[in-house]
Amino acid sequence: MIEYGHNALGEGAVIFEPVTLGFPSRDRIGEEGYPGATIGRNAILRSGTIIYCDVTIGEAFQTGHNVLIREKTTIGDRVAIGTAAVIEGDCTIGDDVRLQSLVYIPTGARIGNRVFVGPNAVLTNDRYPPGPHESLRGPVIGDGAVVGANATILPGVTVGEGAFVAAGAVVTKDVPPGALAVGTPARFRPLPPEARRGR
Repeated sequence: MIEYGHNALGEGAVIFEPVTLGFPSRDRIGEEGYPGATIGRNAILRSGTIIYCDVTIGEAFQTGHNVLIREKTTIGDRVAIGTAAVIEGDCTIGDDVRLQSLVYIPTGARIGNRVFVGPNAVLTNDRYPPGPHESLRGPVIGDGAVVGANATILPGVTVGEGAFVAAGAVVTKDVPPGALAVGTPARFRPLPPEARRGR
């Protein structure tokens, strides 16, 4: 295992090399003795997993291969992250969450408890890229929500508690609790002024 900073790994961990813990964020490069990753008991970390510094993860955590978890992320208990999933940092993920392979979670996303996100689903945080960092707004996924394969959730959208987002859906506005979101509302409109800057 490759370690940077001060890491804490609970008892019963199973590590399939190579795994990297405590990788320095841009702010931590060149710093010594910074907080690395803290992971609870009975973790399973598969080869290629990279977990940055300032990350806290609960018990019975597991990753697929080549998972990336960036800095300042907090993850609850009994969470499984699928192969090649990316969590960009400053994210909160609750208990009993399943993120399937190739899921992308952007900076600032908030995911509740008992959430399922299907393979290749993409959450976004920048409505008019590339925008300034201050304008980034990660989605919020409520407790018990399901996001289907290949779905796309736009910045700042809230998927309500117990809501379902169908496979391939493009969600552009809040989904009420207990509702089903289906389809792609890809209507054509004039390019808004915010999207024209720098062009």
